[in-house]
Amino acid sequence: MDDEAREHPLARLVRAAERAAERARRTEDLGRSATRDTLREFVEQRFKGRKLVLASNREPYVHAWKGGAITWFRAAGGMSIALDSMASACGAAWVCHGSGDADFAVAGGSGRVRVPPDRPTYTLRRLALSRAEERGYYDGFSNAALWPLCHVSYVRPRFHHPDWLTYQAVNARFAEAIAEEAPPGAVVFLQDYHLALVGRLLKRLRPDLTSVLFWHIPWPNPEIFRICPYKEEVLDGLLGNDILGFHLRYHADNFMETVGLELESQLDWDGLSVARGGHRTRVRSYPISVDFDAIRRQADAPAAGEAARVLRRVHGLEDLKVGLGVDRLDYTKGIPERLEALGRLFEARPEWQGRFTFVQIGVPSRTHLEDYQAVVADIERRCEELNARLAQGRWKPVLLLKGHQDFDALVPWYRLADLCVVSSLHDGMNLVAKEYVAASGENGGVLLLSPFTGAARELEQALSVNPYDIESFAQAFARALDMPLEEQAARMRRMRSRVSTRNIYAWAEDLCRDVVDLAENHDLEGETKP
Repeated sequence: MDDEAREHPLARLVRAAERAAERARRTEDLGRSATRDTLREFVEQRFKGRKLVLASNREPYVHAWKGGAITWFRAAGGMSIALDSMASACGAAWVCHGSGDADFAVAGGSGRVRVPPDRPTYTLRRLALSRAEERGYYDGFSNAALWPLCHVSYVRPRFHHPDWLTYQAVNARFAEAIAEEAPPGAVVFLQDYHLALVGRLLKRLRPDLTSVLFWHIPWPNPEIFRICPYKEEVLDGLLGNDILGFHLRYHADNFMETVGLELESQLDWDGLSVARGGHRTRVRSYPISVDFDAIRRQADAPAAGEAARVLRRVHGLEDLKVGLGVDRLDYTKGIPERLEALGRLFEARPEWQGRFTFVQIGVPSRTHLEDYQAVVADIERRCEELNARLAQGRWKPVLLLKGHQDFDALVPWYRLADLCVVSSLHDGMNLVAKEYVAASGENGGVLLLSPFTGAARELEQALSVNPYDIESFAQAFARALDMPLEEQAARMRRMRSRVSTRNIYAWAEDLCRDVVDLAENHDLEGETKP
């Protein structure tokens, strides 16, 4: 029987009280804003010389050939932007897949390059994956199997054994590269469902390392996850980590229930941990956020204002209300439902024709998969039909801008948008919502936000939009367009207060604090002390 299961009930109450006190202390911390400096200070004081190594499939900076010269851009994904701030603050090493066509012209045979390119603060270690490895590990098991398995979007996951074998092999390559980069006693911070097996592999290669994996997408209920043919291997890989993090407590609970049904293990529901094979994994929730101050400064800079004016002029948006969507072209993002609601708005409120344009920025994603090709074709068809039916002169109801976007290019769009729509069918967090809040300013702007995102738990002043209810979605569009500036400002101030305080550095400090507490109670073999 587990030691904690045998302990005296009074001792369990004491432990519960200690956890309550810790939660209260963290709640008090909401009164201060964590910063890059406070995070660096925390790491220097509490890590006691331990180094930080991050690992993810996606890289935060990409090098590419353009016009015979090498250029670079910052990835627009919310996760990579948030973690870039953390890596810079800590001077980390970051292991990732090098996907840019000039990545290794810059990184050389070692795969190492200092970033950000214009002000280096940490090192990328890029892995070169073959096209076959990308197809099996990324397009295949990660995104044709795990992604639809974990999202309630009614796309059937596809499991192919060769993809699973490639996923295992690429996870082993990541584990080996991390083991090479990590000095003794380092903390390894793994990102997302692409690297589910790395924690267990690292424990075999380097038991001196403390590993944390953050699962950035939802974790489904046990009934859904049980259809995965490799569920035991995936769960065992995740339980190789010392801490497993999710955005929401609900997802953490789903994971615990799944483990309890599928693996021989001991669950501690009071302490939210799983014991298996002599190793204990803590299961926690940490709602991720953005670098509020950095985005605010960028949005407030004169250059962003001038860029916004240029965008209005170039795209014929002068004197118009502008709505904005910023999404990967993914079937979980609710873009077709958004466009349907937009058409319903113009039917129900024809006075907005010629006065309001919706700009949909779509970043191509997983273009080799049929399900993604189908959703892109559907989005393009809906945009064409709306414009063919309603366009007047130069005015169009919807403007679809497809292509990879540098985050710096998104900030002027956030600044000029009168409203921003995040209508995901299912999302772990969705940082676009928080980016818009940080960039839009306190004096106006309306966020329309799906309740099926993690962000909706925090941004309660957003207008809630159910992407499955087109009529109410259209009404939310109308309400946003009609909303007085005073109400917009009041809502935005409260959301900005939340995002500024619970920013990326507060998220990182919470996670790092748990890592340090764990490391101080761990022996070198990673076994939990009695």
